[in-house]
Amino acid sequence: MADAPVVAVRGEAYREVAPELARFTVTATARDRDRETTLTRLAERAAAVRALLDAAEPAVERRETGQVHVWPVTRRSGDRVVAYQGSVSTTVTTSDFTALGELMLRLADQEQVEVAGPVWSLRPDSPAYREARQAAIADALVRAREYAEALGARVTALRELSDTGLSASPPMMVKAAYARSGEQPELELELDPAPQPVQAAVEARFTISEPVLG
Repeated sequence: MADAPVVAVRGEAYREVAPELARFTVTATARDRDRETTLTRLAERAAAVRALLDAAEPAVERRETGQVHVWPVTRRSGDRVVAYQGSVSTTVTTSDFTALGELMLRLADQEQVEVAGPVWSLRPDSPAYREARQAAIADALVRAREYAEALGARVTALRELSDTGLSASPPMMVKAAYARSGEQPELELELDPAPQPVQAAVEARFTISEPVLG
């Protein structure tokens, strides 16, 4: 019925779920007064990082070279070049959290290598998003029924449903830098994955039967 009473509600859902992915960045650096020496060392250190990632291939889901940066270092008082410095960064993505800590430590044990991370996140198509949307719809229906019952009526039909947005908290990152200095004992690094908050909300309009007032 076009003129049937309508109740408008907002349905919400909030969940904290285990992360599905971890990302971290590996940066190899080199510095020397000679440009060719700097480039050679940078290439060697980047190759060592690649070799370790190749060896850990089953645990590495994705890796991407981010930024290659080489620049001259000059004195503050002029344009005289006193050294050359360079860096190569690689972003590594894994879903194998049991191997994550060991892999990060192996990479950090390389000469002039910095490791930063991890950043915990969900996959873009994670079922957690769908479950949150469905829970938000269920919440909207519950609220509509409660309002209808308070009026002595009942929900009869859905008139309109709109998605007001699905959100997840920004990825959390713990940054750590490591530099190799001589022989190191066998190290272990235990990481505690950070729960990922997921929130969904909908707005809905339901028709209800004629209220019983008074």
